Amino acid sequence: MKNTSKYFVLTGYIEQAMGLSQYDKLEDGTFSGRIPICKGVISFDTTLAGCENELRSVLEDWILLGLKMGHNLPVISGINLNVEPAPVPVDTLKFRF
Repeated sequence: MKNTSKYFVLTGYIEQAMGLSQYDKLEDGTFSGRIPICKGVISFDTTLAGCENELRSVLEDWILLGLKMGHNLPVISGINLNVEPAPVPVDTLKFRF
């Protein structure tokens, strides 16, 4: 499988962050999920799969809000979303169709 994080930085960041997720089964049989390095990213659901989906959604919102508000996001697996992207001349880009 091709490493898409080279081409899709945000996707790579999300995938790496989800790899750090931790889940617990609660006393009532429901599940909680969290990503400790991403403070406040937590989810709850009645199934583990639902909890994982909700956690991904919360993470995406957390990243977008953090970027919009200028928060310092954690560097995950060498992916730093805090740096301003450098301009790249259009004629040097490789397009995949």
